[in-house]
Amino acid sequence: MAITGAAGLLATWEAGLAEAPAGRASLLHRTARPDLDARALPALPVGEREADLFALRRALFGERMQVRLECAECGEDMEFDLDAGDFARSVGVRGESVVQVAHDGWEAEFRLPGIADLAAAARAAEPRAALLARCLVAAARDGTPVTADDLPEPVRRRIAEAAEAADPGADVTLDVACPECGRATRAELDIASYLWTELDSWARDLLLDVHLLATAYGWSEPEILALSPLRRRYYLEMCADV
Repeated sequence: MAITGAAGLLATWEAGLAEAPAGRASLLHRTARPDLDARALPALPVGEREADLFALRRALFGERMQVRLECAECGEDMEFDLDAGDFARSVGVRGESVVQVAHDGWEAEFRLPGIADLAAAARAAEPRAALLARCLVAAARDGTPVTADDLPEPVRRRIAEAAEAADPGADVTLDVACPECGRATRAELDIASYLWTELDSWARDLLLDVHLLATAYGWSEPEILALSPLRRRYYLEMCADV
């Protein structure tokens, strides 16, 4: 993964300020995968996108992720650490992006959904049926082609189970036991939102650094951003000593 410099990350952050969460996630994914055409990213399986974002998070902010949850049972505030590397390795797509299902004479091929598929299905009157129709590659009964509407519920369940097994990262959840009451709290881990929060904090801190160094030395923003983080820190320490 090619890591974008400070100026590029600031541009991503600035563009994301005017976006909804979905738009920010898209911007982060483009930053994570500069090797791919941006138009192709929404079609990637959701788990692949999540793995890309975990990898970007590791590259920018390291392995350790600090998470806070409120116990659903007693309200206790829980704080714990996660390893971004472990998640990056576990949430990627396992095998092919098309799963095959056979059941009682029925056969189906289903493409693992991407973010664009989920967004389109969410706008439909029946999202589950719309997602099946959108991502169904082919289906047949005893060799005769059929449509998504023809598939019985047992076959639909098998497709959903096969897709979940092939793309576990499409739904990353945490199951955390409360140290006070012992009850488990289940919560979704939204890496895009988590990473955006970190990027927002980083960008605001960096702009403050730029302001202080520009005031002290008269340098331009591009000149300051071209400095390594270590050199910026040393210059800031010298400013504080004056």
